[in-house]
Formats: sequence, structure tokens, C-alpha cells
Amino acid sequence: MLRQADPSTPAGLRDRAVLELLYATGMRRMEVVGIGVFDLDLEQGLVRVRHGKGNRQRVIPVGERACRWVERYLAEVRPSLVVEPDDGTLFLSDGGQAFHLQYFSGKVRRYVQASGVHKPGGCHLIRHTVATLMLDGGADIRFVQHMLGHAEISTTQIYTQVAVKSLQEVYRRSHPAARLERRAAAPAAGEGGAEELLAALAEEEDAGGELGEDEEEP
Repeated sequence: MLRQADPSTPAGLRDRAVLELLYATGMRRMEVVGIGVFDLDLEQGLVRVRHGKGNRQRVIPVGERACRWVERYLAEVRPSLVVEPDDGTLFLSDGGQAFHLQYFSGKVRRYVQASGVHKPGGCHLIRHTVATLMLDGGADIRFVQHMLGHAEISTTQIYTQVAVKSLQEVYRRSHPAARLERRAAAPAAGEGGAEELLAALAEEEDAGGELGEDEEEP
């Protein structure tokens, strides 16, 4: 799916950066659309989500590969898309504006379809994949909850107890996109709760999410 975007064109390079960031972080579509340039710390491999569901903010890791693609987009494409005054939105449409949610969802969905995955969905499918991969890679359920900003799994207090440095280390061990070269999967170390997380993600999709054209993704 990631290779469906053609990085030899400006639009394709931008879209590859978008797809890589979605896959690296599992962020909601509204969160990716709302990211600002200054929300990224590519040197540290972090992104601050300021407009999460329920206005909850969180800081999450970004894999090295995604950082490289975003760096290329920032250097080679974004300057030509900016329409002054620049409001700092990271990903700009061909018209120099922030993406509309429905258009953004359709774009990602088309890349998924072109890949031959034969599964419905776009942004939410990638989000679900991130959760599954990290859990399969041995990530503790609490870290995955924090990554997704998913307050329905447990109390908000858990999120405040998760140190970003510890989260980064778990992310590096458990997510295939965290390193330029793929490592062997870490031994399972989750403490249970995976079924609840995946069920809750399914509830997000059933409630509408990106599959409902007129609804905001949970």
C-alpha cells in the first residue's frame, strides 16, 4: 500500500509521507489533517497530537522511516504548495490548503484499494493494523492505548503514567516501521487486554468512522 504513492512526483511524494505517517503512528485522520509543522520533532522522532478526540493531547513516537519521508516532503514539496500567509499546516492539498476530511479519507482509501489488500477502509484500516502489529510484536496494552489515544480501554490516568521515553523504546521494539531495517519480532510481553483494544477499534468503525461519508472518525 505504501508503494502505491509515486514519490517521483510532488503529489506522490506528499502522499507517501502521509501514508508513512499514518502507518507509523496509527493516528486518526482528523489528527493527521490537523498536524502542524511545529508539532513534529523529527530529530527526536516524536509528534504532538494537539487535536485528538475529546481535545486530549498526547506525544507519540514516529518511526525513522516515516521521519525520512516527511523530511523529504518538507524540503522538496511543501514550499511549492504554501499559500501565504502560511498557517503552518503540515500536509497541504494541491491548492495549498489543509485537506478536507472526506477528501483525505478517499485518497487513502484509493491507495489501499490499489494495493490489492482486498479489505475495506483506509485510515481506520491502517489504524487497526498498527494496533494489531504492535500487540503481535509484544507491546504492552497500555502503550498501544496511549499511541492510539483510545480512552475507552481504560482510565485516562493510565496515560498520564506512561513516560514518553519508555513508550519510544516499546515502539522501537514492536512496530515494524520504527527502524529503517526490520528487526525480528520481540517475544510476546503483553499483559492481556488485546481483545478489548481490537474490539473497541471495531466499535469505532461500526459507529461510523471514515466509512460513513458524513461522520467524523471517532
